[in-house]
Amino acid sequence: MESQQDLNSSLYKDKSSKRERKKSIGIVTAADSKERVHGQLHIYDGDGKGKSQAALGVVLRTIGLGICEQRRTRVLLLRFLKGPGRSYDEDAAIDALQQGFPHLIDQVRTGRSDFFTEEEATSFDKSEAKRGWDIAKGAIASALYSVVVLDELNPVLDLGLLSIDEVVKTISSRPEGMEIIVTGRAAPIELIKVAELHSEMRAHRLPYSKDVDSIYPGSPGGIEIYTGDGKGKSTSALGKALQAIGKGISQDKSHRVLILQWLKGGTGYTEDAAIAALRESYPHLVDHLRSGRDAIVWRGQQQPIDYVEAERAWEIARAAIASGLYKTVILDELNPTVDLELLPIEPIVETLLRKPSETEVIITGRCKNHPSYFDLASVHSEMVCHKHYAEKGVELKRGVDY
Repeated sequence: MESQQDLNSSLYKDKSSKRERKKSIGIVTAADSKERVHGQLHIYDGDGKGKSQAALGVVLRTIGLGICEQRRTRVLLLRFLKGPGRSYDEDAAIDALQQGFPHLIDQVRTGRSDFFTEEEATSFDKSEAKRGWDIAKGAIASALYSVVVLDELNPVLDLGLLSIDEVVKTISSRPEGMEIIVTGRAAPIELIKVAELHSEMRAHRLPYSKDVDSIYPGSPGGIEIYTGDGKGKSTSALGKALQAIGKGISQDKSHRVLILQWLKGGTGYTEDAAIAALRESYPHLVDHLRSGRDAIVWRGQQQPIDYVEAERAWEIARAAIASGLYKTVILDELNPTVDLELLPIEPIVETLLRKPSETEVIITGRCKNHPSYFDLASVHSEMVCHKHYAEKGVELKRGVDY
């Protein structure tokens, strides 16, 4: 039996203690939970991948919840520093959102496509930042949107193109219930102070890293891992699913997506609504399977059914990856499943090494010890939780926030 200290720092918390539950975040089911309040300010920054992806995942989740609850959920995607002349990873995901939910998504791009420093900023850069911010201010004041995404606002502020005080004042006075998501590196401390959520995407490995080939020569690439105790892991994976679908649309191909979830055998997780919305718009492109029982899995207290469920989902995952039928395979919460020793590591490594080069695999979930398949990742981002709305007494959404 683990010590009390080990239990308090483990991935899965005893639901009998609300206080302990709010100290950290784990994976439990959503039965008998209360809906958390809307209207949070989310900040995703850091040098790792997943910031814009996480924002798009939250957008999809919001749309799905709106559909389920039969309420209007319009979204504004305002993208700074992303003018014409250059493509970005999230372009395809936004295309999929706009095609799937054309009456719910508005997008505005501002700025130029070049990289520049504060010393290299021009009057055009300042006017474009002001144009984007004027649109943002109008959108926030209008109360027409459920979610406003201010993509790459952080570096705009870091470059001195906008007044931080004005931005903080406007965001702080947003209408009740409006969610605002700010992304980009170098979030200013003034903005962080008024945020309910602050996750840093810390890069352990970025795309095109030579580290993978040095460890596993001939590694197929296309493996991304999102881990850590901060928010943004599953939402980043949903953003990747949107990206795959969007690429298929633009290339007139069938980019099928498989979403496999471990340790989520209950019902009522917030990402359920997002996945349902995705399947409703693209029923022939998205397959989804969840596994596990409707209970918390404790380290050292695993039951036979936990092993059976974990293996059932892995056999489906292994066959799907090997088949080459899917452009993207999302293995949600595989990391804690391995960390709980519900699955062996070696078959996972073998499957990833042999996967078709065109198939990308996205693996999510926190874990204490990094299994060896982490060495295969072309992208490894750790979501570090610096601030969470639980600290302000907000009731957490089970299966999402902890």
